[in-house]
Amino acid sequence: MPSNAPLFDPVTIGAFEAPNRILMAPLTRSRSTAKTNEQTGLHALYYAQRAGAGLIVSEATQISHQGQGYAWTPGIFTDAQVESWKPVTDAVHNAGGRIVCQLWHVGAVSHPVFQPDGGAPVSSSAWTPEGEAFVGDRHPDGPQVPFEEARAMTKEDIAKVLEDYSHAARCAAQAGFDGVELHAANGYLIDQFMRSGVNRREDEYGGSLDNRLRLLGEAIEAVLAELPANRVGVRLTPIGGAGGSADENPGETYPAAAKLLAGRGLAYLHTVRATDHGGADGEKGKGDQIIHDMRAAFDGPFIANGNFTPEMAAQWVADGHADAIAFGRMFIANPDLPARIAQDGPYNEDDPDTYYGGGAEGYTDYPSLEKVDDPIPA
Repeated sequence: MPSNAPLFDPVTIGAFEAPNRILMAPLTRSRSTAKTNEQTGLHALYYAQRAGAGLIVSEATQISHQGQGYAWTPGIFTDAQVESWKPVTDAVHNAGGRIVCQLWHVGAVSHPVFQPDGGAPVSSSAWTPEGEAFVGDRHPDGPQVPFEEARAMTKEDIAKVLEDYSHAARCAAQAGFDGVELHAANGYLIDQFMRSGVNRREDEYGGSLDNRLRLLGEAIEAVLAELPANRVGVRLTPIGGAGGSADENPGETYPAAAKLLAGRGLAYLHTVRATDHGGADGEKGKGDQIIHDMRAAFDGPFIANGNFTPEMAAQWVADGHADAIAFGRMFIANPDLPARIAQDGPYNEDDPDTYYGGGAEGYTDYPSLEKVDDPIPA
């Protein structure tokens, strides 16, 4: 494995001793129970199959009813949801893995069918995302319907969402997760405050760069009130994401966000390159430079994600651009991805038609190189 050898050096990522630098990226698969947003035995098998990753970041998991934006995505804010995650984390641990929960609030990238009162979604400012909401069977015109305008959050709304982040972090620990990742990326709520193309507020949460970064800083403090810093990571994306939002000067905004997160002893900073999947294929070069600047601004372990081949990932690690690389679609199709990378393949082809919704097909039925015993406890 000489070409990919850098990916197999063990690495300390906060409290986690990762045996390799091949991480599993957060992947929305929309297979949670309808309305209650709980996990099932199928999820336990899916994640346990992928426990060879240096670290698993769970699928994005909403911190409240208000935070949901897609059909059949999991939550981490009710007792039943916590209980449903326990077999998942147990299965990963029994298989020798490590898993953190990605804490998610989509903000405007939602629809009234998901809101607890049927009202408008919330954002930094009144804003209508581009595209359509994936509502599944929650709307008679589904599974996809146009987004509706979100309303600007009040100070009371912001205070409540910070409480929700704290509560979700506490719930994640109760569910057996090894830590959490604050989802501040991909054009969702925290990013909607950071990005000047959405945030038109005139109070202390809008206007200047420092003000637009305020919610990020407060959200991380809310999470750190519940968990040790070395068990908390953050995800940021300078370019691309849901709803078509953008920042006028990402080369300034995102390195500043990385600097804001430095000095806290966080487990890691996780960044995403501009890719076709994120709607920003034409800005790859610009995005990579911003990520390099973020790396320089942050003082802890640095993770990169975004259409990496194993060879490119190994080169980024060897060049010091990242300490580890998170793989997404390759991990969907290859549950034993580290073993396959170690021997330069072969790799299963992924099936985009089974990404979202459904059951075992395209989820737990991708073959491994070797049949392993079922790690799910009886």
